[in-house]
Amino acid sequence: MSRLFPHPAYAEDQPLFRTILGTHVLHRGFQTGALIGLLAGATRPLLPRKQPPTTTTTKAGLTSGLKPLLLRPLLERSTGLGAVIGTGLLAIGLGARMYGREEIEWRDRSWRLLENKGQMLVDDLSIAGMVLGGRASVALMRRNGEKLAWRRVVGGAGIGSVAGILAYLGWTYGVRRDKD
Repeated sequence: MSRLFPHPAYAEDQPLFRTILGTHVLHRGFQTGALIGLLAGATRPLLPRKQPPTTTTTKAGLTSGLKPLLLRPLLERSTGLGAVIGTGLLAIGLGARMYGREEIEWRDRSWRLLENKGQMLVDDLSIAGMVLGGRASVALMRRNGEKLAWRRVVGGAGIGSVAGILAYLGWTYGVRRDKD
């Protein structure tokens, strides 16, 4: 997405500076909230339950005291809610942080974001992951005959965004072995 914005040679000439910085902060809020929601959803099955578990029968005919776990919907819902909360909190944070700042400060921060090649790669991979994750979530819900739910679609996009960050880390520090 950052590649779509114009990038002049000097920070003083940067157009769309508020849009660029706002988009960046909201994107990071989405990613941060998605990661926290994903971790919270992944640990939830490990917590003790208030009610006794139901007994289930396995394929081998053995009984188990564990309730069947539907992990994908749980992860999608918790990630979606975390992504929305994270986006909202960082929107408030951007307003608080940049309140009263001069226009050149907005221009400089936006210009520096577009100048940073690592930031551009993170943006590209996480946006690709968001699109793929959201589409995969919708496709799985339709295939299984489930009702489309916004938290699950947003959660799929959030999981894809986190996957994009992991792809960036793997590419930069694993394959290319960059230290800077």
